[in-house]
Amino acid sequence: MEQVSKNTIDLFDRLTDQEFLEVKDLFHHQKLDKGGYVFREGHKVSHIYFIASGLVRLFYTDDEAKECILSFAFENWWETDFSAFYHRVPAISSLQCIEDSEIFSLHYDDYQMLTERYPHLSGYFLDKSVKGHIANQKRILSLLTLSAKKRYEQFLQLYPSLIQRIPKSILSLYLGVSRETLSRLYKNRNT
Repeated sequence: MEQVSKNTIDLFDRLTDQEFLEVKDLFHHQKLDKGGYVFREGHKVSHIYFIASGLVRLFYTDDEAKECILSFAFENWWETDFSAFYHRVPAISSLQCIEDSEIFSLHYDDYQMLTERYPHLSGYFLDKSVKGHIANQKRILSLLTLSAKKRYEQFLQLYPSLIQRIPKSILSLYLGVSRETLSRLYKNRNT
């Protein structure tokens, strides 16, 4: 099993060397292949996941088997089905690797212990949560108010490094456009 080092997760920057030694074994390492699932809809989600390398997508599948991409997470991001994680209920979404990924997980009980024993880490997790909430609000507003072209341009501006990493079929689901529309937008931007 891969050992977590002090520079693996930015959270550790907030810990002394002694604190790091006390908590490092709480983080469990996983290597998953492209297409592999971290968890699936309907399963209990007892961990929060730090993406050390790779790219994952959080998605929901509706009653007609249509996938709705909720978010992407890549290097130095945390992801999970937060409702399932916090409320200890089965997940309504699935987390799947778009690329081979290296992930460190933290169990709910260990997360609670960390924030109680080291109160300064609550600020770290609050900051991450607020930034994620802001990103989700911007995304919802873009889906409600922007044209497909503007949503595509906004995605390019916010995540320029991801455009080559995400298959167009998955990106079109995230942007709420057809694969053909996305191809047209991509083509028009590059001409």
